[in-house]
Amino acid sequence: MNLREYLKTTNLITDGAFGTYFAAKYQTQDIPELANITAPEKVKKIHEEYLNAGAKFIRTNTFASNTETLQEDFAEVEKNIQAAVEIARDAVNGRDAWIAGDIGPIPVNGAEDVAAAADEYYQIAKTFAERGVTVLDFETFADLGGILPAIKKICAEYEMFIMVSFSVNQFGYSAAGLSAKRLLADAAAVPEIDAVGLNCGVGPAHMRQILEKAGRPGDKFLLAIPNAGYPTLTRNKLQFGNTPAYFAEKMKELQALGADILGGCCGTTPEFIGEMSSWDGILNKIVLDTETDNGEQTGHVQRHGFLYDENGERKQKKLIAVELAPPFDADDEKLLESAHLLKNAGVDVLTFPDSPSGRTRVDSVLMASKVRQATGLSVMPHICCRDRNAIAMRSLFLGAAINDIHNFLIITGDPIPSTARQTVKAVFNSDSTGLMKIAKEMNEDVFAKNPLCYGGAINQGRKNLDVEIGRVKKKMEEGAEFFLTQPVFTKEDAARLRRIKEETGATILCGIMPLISRKNAMFMKNEIAGVNVTDEIVARYPEKANRKEGEAAGIRLAKEVMKMVEDFADGYYFSFPFNRVYMLQDIMGK
Repeated sequence: MNLREYLKTTNLITDGAFGTYFAAKYQTQDIPELANITAPEKVKKIHEEYLNAGAKFIRTNTFASNTETLQEDFAEVEKNIQAAVEIARDAVNGRDAWIAGDIGPIPVNGAEDVAAAADEYYQIAKTFAERGVTVLDFETFADLGGILPAIKKICAEYEMFIMVSFSVNQFGYSAAGLSAKRLLADAAAVPEIDAVGLNCGVGPAHMRQILEKAGRPGDKFLLAIPNAGYPTLTRNKLQFGNTPAYFAEKMKELQALGADILGGCCGTTPEFIGEMSSWDGILNKIVLDTETDNGEQTGHVQRHGFLYDENGERKQKKLIAVELAPPFDADDEKLLESAHLLKNAGVDVLTFPDSPSGRTRVDSVLMASKVRQATGLSVMPHICCRDRNAIAMRSLFLGAAINDIHNFLIITGDPIPSTARQTVKAVFNSDSTGLMKIAKEMNEDVFAKNPLCYGGAINQGRKNLDVEIGRVKKKMEEGAEFFLTQPVFTKEDAARLRRIKEETGATILCGIMPLISRKNAMFMKNEIAGVNVTDEIVARYPEKANRKEGEAAGIRLAKEVMKMVEDFADGYYFSFPFNRVYMLQDIMGK
């Protein structure tokens, strides 16, 4: 019978863990996928044990069959996958059971690896398809992004049944910082995917709680494949808690939530699957109440952030943001003086960079918090992805919110300087768009009544402007409400930003940097990437100009740039060299 048709009337019992059972059964720490070539009988034996225990669905021993984990070229990976498929077929040997091609995450480190992995997922899927495997199980993923292109491409070429399962922690969040609810909803929106759910990460009790909160993923089949429990390290071996009887009892609760596909992940054995499959009614479909329960009214949403007035209404004015660079040391006296000076200057928000250029400065959120408490001004820390993982990012947003910080500029961040890379490691758990997904999800969940106000950066100097326009649109889809640009110096800069505004409708605060001397102009021209300081601008600053003359030239330049972008700019983002914020009064004519 077709798997889709089968699942409409009957629940499906899968096998249990392969890796942990292989390690325990054969007392080895070798990668089990290697046994597809070196010890196929060992692999076949495990498949047979799960089938004998009642599984009607087995996954090939290929979770880690990829070039990165096996440290082989793809030709060898292909041989490994092909061998795994033949072993699984030998094990089934005419039984009424399905075989799924198992695909796990490919370890990546950097954008180039991500692109290569996306292509390899497709090549792996194609290898299965060419061997006649019509079911693919993408399991233990933290998000959908990396595998989605492969899923769409393989389904355009072959008739496939696609399963996708995500791994989350006991609080319901993946390593990418996304909630189970968001992950399941995203996958459910993909027409090519047939079944979505969770595997690994948690035991059956926590998985039930998480799935109950997340809700059913649309009209997709729901799969629940938890671990046996939580592991402890005993004599350098992972030992999982819970008994087969307890596991089976909790799996009945998952069935009651409407899970269509039930099985086991790490720590489960044929005994666990046997106990579960022996329960009366485990294969029966559960008819759920399909009426929508909207729950309590969400109540009034109070918008905070520099875009909004005290009533939560969008401000109808040119917005003014001023950047204050946190100090390299613990002396904040000059920065606080600058902040107090700006208090009555009509500034909408003060922004604080997050250790730009990968060089340590005072933490942007803590600096913002102190300035807000000292001045009462609206503040906006920059948050970059270089130094924190998804868990830390969520904690940061929560901590900032309870300290009345609601504005954030979310950026990918500069890399660590090459001289420090031997001792300092970058995180880059996501890029700016990925972090915006986390912020968007938190706005829909924990900040539903008081959403964060976040935006991104625009690099109008990017060689391919269409790429930058696409990035702006993507960030807006993830909830970005505004954009700050690189400093504008020329009509060409203004024209490129005008086009971005026309094609996206984004709220844009144009970068204004009043250069203060010839030395300052030469530094920006030669040392800072993405900033278009021309020879004509440098020539405005005499070599032996005094401080007052240099600042006067900078003020004239700032006014010219503001006039250049006035027709489309929603505001201005000032970055004063050496925090000379007193220049703002002359620039604004006050």
